[in-house]
Amino acid sequence: MEVKVVRDIMKINDNVAGSNHEMLAEKGIVTLNLVSSPGAGKTSLLEKTLEAVKGDIAIGVVEGDVNTSHDAEKIAAHNVPVVQVNTGGPAGGSCHLDAGMVKEGLSALELDGLDLLFIENVGNLICTASYKLGEDRVVTFVSVTEGEDKPVKYPLIFRNADAIVITKIDLLPHLDFDMDKLYGHIREVNPDAPVFECSARSGEGMDDWIAYLRETLESVRAER
Repeated sequence: MEVKVVRDIMKINDNVAGSNHEMLAEKGIVTLNLVSSPGAGKTSLLEKTLEAVKGDIAIGVVEGDVNTSHDAEKIAAHNVPVVQVNTGGPAGGSCHLDAGMVKEGLSALELDGLDLLFIENVGNLICTASYKLGEDRVVTFVSVTEGEDKPVKYPLIFRNADAIVITKIDLLPHLDFDMDKLYGHIREVNPDAPVFECSARSGEGMDDWIAYLRETLESVRAER
């Protein structure tokens, strides 16, 4: 019996992602896809980033969540263009953004004049690793409250990362946490990606993170 594959979902997604990337590149926008588990601190760090580069780097944000516009409302308070993309549906909602969802979000976002676009993906360490959205770089976030073993338990999302941000480091004095062990697990799956230790609460490590963003803007534009 012959089994026919009617649609290659990933191929369709990748085609749309390529279209998204081309459109954003034509506008001179560098795009970062931010991925993590739920509650890793992406939004808080993003807010701190917006404060740090205000008036210097023009930023837009696509916020992905299953439901609510809570994160988009936080971002909007910083007076930057933002659009909320909700993945919820009758079956409970998708655990990730796909390129088609991002395309719809971009159509509702004022892109002209932007330097940098952040796509804050739905909190998930599995599905988000497989779907290209049109980004130039993928940044994976992991908080110290999650333990040291996430990179080896969910290797693909760390292996695909162009950079890795360890968040909530202000909590280290209150945790039984081995930073060297986390680094060992990170390097086991991704030997090369730069790693940043940051706290949105204290501001520790933010200078290095902002420097990475500036370097990424320059390097992606040079690649084009």
